[in-house]
Amino acid sequence: MAPRLLDTYCCEGGASMGYHRAGFEVVGVDIFEDYNQKRYPFESHRGDAVEFIKEHGHEFDAIAGSPPCQRHTIATSAIDRSAYPDLIGPTRDAMIASGKPYVIENVVGAPLVDPTLLCGCMFDLQAVDTDGITLYLQRARLFESNVPLTQPRPCDHSKHEWVGGSYGGARRDKYEARYVRKGGYVPSIPVQRKLLGIDWMTQKGMFQSIPPAYTEHIGRILLAHIEEAA
Repeated sequence: MAPRLLDTYCCEGGASMGYHRAGFEVVGVDIFEDYNQKRYPFESHRGDAVEFIKEHGHEFDAIAGSPPCQRHTIATSAIDRSAYPDLIGPTRDAMIASGKPYVIENVVGAPLVDPTLLCGCMFDLQAVDTDGITLYLQRARLFESNVPLTQPRPCDHSKHEWVGGSYGGARRDKYEARYVRKGGYVPSIPVQRKLLGIDWMTQKGMFQSIPPAYTEHIGRILLAHIEEAA
C-alpha cells in the first residue's frame, strides 16, 4: 500500500499531482467553494485545513500545504495585505503537533523557516506559444519542511530569452539583466498548461497552482525519508 499524504489548501491539485507521481496516495482538503473541485483528481474534502490536520493528521504518513499567499505576495498591495489572513503559523503548529513529516509551500517573501527555493528553470519547464516563441517557466516558490530538502540543480535563467506563465509573459532586455513585460500578452490556456505541466485545470486553478514537477521532486525526498525511518 502506498504511503498516504494529506494535501491541505489543495485547490485544483497541482501540488497534489506531484506528490501522487512521486508515489503517494493523496487526499486533498480545501475550504473554498469557488475552486472547481470536480477538477481535483483525487479524493477530496471540504473543510478548514488547520482543523482537518488537527483531527485527521495522525491518519497520514505526511502532510503538505500551501496556505493562501495573498498576505505575502508582491502582487498584493502593501495597503491591502492586512485584509488577508496569515495562516502559515497556525498551519505549521498543527503540522508539527501531528508528529508527521510536513511541507509548507508559499511565495518568496513569506515567513517560512529555513526554506528551500524551487523554480521552473530547475525542471526545464517550457512551451512554444502560438507565435513560435519558446517560453520558460520561472515561478519561484519556497518550501519549508522538517525533512531536509534539496534543489535538483541551481537556479539559472541566463539562457531564457522569454519567460511566461498563467499571469503573462516577458522578454529579457538585451541591455539589462531583467525581463520586460510584453504588454497585454498572456499565453493561451494550452500553452499555460504545457508550461506548468498541467492539463486538467481551469485558468483560475492555474493562477493558484505550482507545477507538479516541484512536488514530485519533494515527494521523492519525503518517501525516501519515510522508508528510511520505517
